[in-house]
Amino acid sequence: MIALTRSCLRASSSFLQCKTQRRIPVTRKTTTIASTPALNKRQGLLGGLCLLGTLAEQSRSVAMAATDLSEADKVLLDPKWPDKFPFPADAFSRYDEQVDTLFYSSPRFVYHIDEKAVNALTKYYTQAFPPSRYYTQAFPPSRYYTQVFPPSGSSDVAILDICSSWVSHYPEGYKAGRVAGLGMNGDELARNPQLTEFAVQDLNVEPKFPYEDNSFDVITNCVSVDYLVKPLEVFKEIQRCLKPGGTAIMSFSNRCFPTKAISIWTQTGDLDHIWIVGSYFHYSVKGGFNEPVGKDISPGRGSDPMYVVYATKKA
Repeated sequence: MIALTRSCLRASSSFLQCKTQRRIPVTRKTTTIASTPALNKRQGLLGGLCLLGTLAEQSRSVAMAATDLSEADKVLLDPKWPDKFPFPADAFSRYDEQVDTLFYSSPRFVYHIDEKAVNALTKYYTQAFPPSRYYTQAFPPSRYYTQVFPPSGSSDVAILDICSSWVSHYPEGYKAGRVAGLGMNGDELARNPQLTEFAVQDLNVEPKFPYEDNSFDVITNCVSVDYLVKPLEVFKEIQRCLKPGGTAIMSFSNRCFPTKAISIWTQTGDLDHIWIVGSYFHYSVKGGFNEPVGKDISPGRGSDPMYVVYATKKA
């Protein structure tokens, strides 16, 4: 049912080391990757390299226009989306199919990525980007935003952190009129100093958000998109709850609870994950988002890799 990749298996042994000595059991289960229709489709779309950890060069014109970009940054330049969502229902199965409220019933006051990766994500939230040298015909300024987060202290700004916990990794001291958290454990959410409100909800059971349409300027998700078993439903809700022109930012690494991550995630590599998350934006609401953008924000060697995929709601 699930093939656990080397990165996730390594992550399982060190996942909680940064703040605690607790461990979680890992169960190996192998499958023939070629037998999964979604993966065969992905292999065709990405040059047959989806399990090799490198992405085939997209096209000569795109590659020439984006020579300053990393391989991760290029993934969504020319994604070659098929006409229909390419993943079958079993791509979102998991080794542990027990209800998630049991798994998350005890609070975990730990970082789920190392501190360098945390700092890279926080820095990303604060910066204006990209440098003008990145502007190309294939990668125009319209694909970027002048600032990731609206200025701190704006009373009319609203931010939502989904799959939230005791820390959101937002810039220290960042303030907005409304910062809502939607997560699995009330004790964790109550400890998050940046939230002005929170709600406990299992999005794998009830993906509909408890918020009005057009409510938020920014919606974030940190290292939890790989656990969503109903991603298209969740991304429909993201689109519904964003204000027109609002931005949704999904961040992720190669660390995971492998028994709870969806099978398509544990069977593929980092660059494929960018394509998978981009597909959620693309297929969830037809014409609902501008085309998604992938970005490698990894701090470098000796740290967890870190990626973001983001898109804006069409005005």
